[in-house]
Amino acid sequence: MTPEIKTQRLILKPLESGDGQAMQIAFTRWEIVRYLNAAVPWPYPEGAAQNYVDNVVLPAVKEGRGWCWSIRRQEKPEELIGLIELRDAENDNRGFWLVPEWQQRGYMSEACNAVNDFWFKTLGREVLRVPKAAVNTGSVKISRKSGMRLIETGKKEYVAGVLDYELWEITRDEWCAREINL
Repeated sequence: MTPEIKTQRLILKPLESGDGQAMQIAFTRWEIVRYLNAAVPWPYPEGAAQNYVDNVVLPAVKEGRGWCWSIRRQEKPEELIGLIELRDAENDNRGFWLVPEWQQRGYMSEACNAVNDFWFKTLGREVLRVPKAAVNTGSVKISRKSGMRLIETGKKEYVAGVLDYELWEITRDEWCAREINL
């Protein structure tokens, strides 16, 4: 099961079917979807978020191969401002998005640190690999800041088209050693 996680400023609440409508409203924005995998439909159709929650995320959680949280500020826990998920998939273990109004405030770094801890310490995984579009400088910055290293490059299809792709990695030992040195 996916536990609720509280950080200094955030509540990472396990995603529920009832979050679909709030996701739908936020997710129809180009700034959020442009660097996501091309499998995400664009323009984002009505009901797509509910379908994703009910037919992709929640079954993966139930089967123990996915963990997904809505991101909420402690000051306003009723407002969904983003999503972060972990998944047992080859070379694709973490994904996230945050509405633009809340970007560049350290919220996503805070959320990533919490779910990385969960991945390594609770689930006992050995390695975390995160793919991303190379032009997604905010995501690249989060990977660098968390001690990840670039292990692969290439081209992939994103909602915005074919872009340079990067795969970032950190091992459990590296993650745990990083914490000691902070």
